[in-house]
Amino acid sequence: MALRFRGEFNQKVDSKGRMSIPARFRRVLETGDPDYPDINSQASLVLLYGDHLTDCMHAYTVEAFRDIEDEILAMPRGSEERRILSRLILGQSLDAEVDKDGRVVIPKEQRDKYGLSGDTVFIGMGDHFEIWPAEAFEKEEGAFARDFLDRQESGFDPLALLQGRG
Repeated sequence: MALRFRGEFNQKVDSKGRMSIPARFRRVLETGDPDYPDINSQASLVLLYGDHLTDCMHAYTVEAFRDIEDEILAMPRGSEERRILSRLILGQSLDAEVDKDGRVVIPKEQRDKYGLSGDTVFIGMGDHFEIWPAEAFEKEEGAFARDFLDRQESGFDPLALLQGRG
């Protein structure tokens, strides 16, 4: 069974754009990198910063992103769907490597796009994790979750949203 990204971690971005990847997330990246440790001395990952992502970056294991690439490339050539997915996903992603100290460097252009400086939040999403500026995460996602829960009856169990559990 594949490891998944779970949990929420507060991290810092230094002036050079380096962020420590939580140890648990590094284990997932290592198991999802077919070249680790044979070719790569450190695990690699793919950072997605597409124009459709206005608040945060997404980070995938190499294998998970290859699955997405394979699906896109299997679409009919010349189709509008393949063209838009190629531009937003394949064209607006980058390969990165975790350094020997467990950090990844986010390029300045992407840091500036999302306001990634100082405090950040890494949030596990199963097949990927999100990288948020801490203030934006609290404002957007915190408000979204509170609003959703406020609309539920007392004692609401979020697992009831899964099919077959309600």
